[in-house]
Amino acid sequence: MNADQRFDELALRLGYSFDGEIKIGGNYTPLIMDGDVAYVSGQVPRVGDTVIVTGRVGAEVLLEHAQLGAKICAMRALALLRRQFGSLDRIRRVLRVTVYVQCTDSFTQHSEVSDGASAVLFEVLGEAGLHTRTSVGVFQLPKNASVELDLMASGTAR
Repeated sequence: MNADQRFDELALRLGYSFDGEIKIGGNYTPLIMDGDVAYVSGQVPRVGDTVIVTGRVGAEVLLEHAQLGAKICAMRALALLRRQFGSLDRIRRVLRVTVYVQCTDSFTQHSEVSDGASAVLFEVLGEAGLHTRTSVGVFQLPKNASVELDLMASGTAR
């Protein structure tokens, strides 16, 4: 099974489609290339017009739901990379991931939230999905999203 098939299978298991337009909320591009490195703008757990996981982790949002949000963010980033490269098999390596968690001041499981995104990247891309990572707790995110993720990946264009 190739990376595109693994992506489609995971999307089916999660119960969401990432085939449509990946909406952005401003005057920027969701992905830009510099040589063979793709920089993916921050992705919130939005599917279509709906942000699936909203609220503050550690208060109204449980860890497991925040991890789902991180998975959706990673799937959105992969969908953008697939469109750019033509296939996820053209990704050589995910270089860096930053995960922002809207959380309470006492919440300390940022890394565990980020594990949801890391699991997606490894499941879909295998060894190419292993990455460096930073997890950060923040007071607020766009659209009241519980999680936001950005990443850098290297690959070969079509």
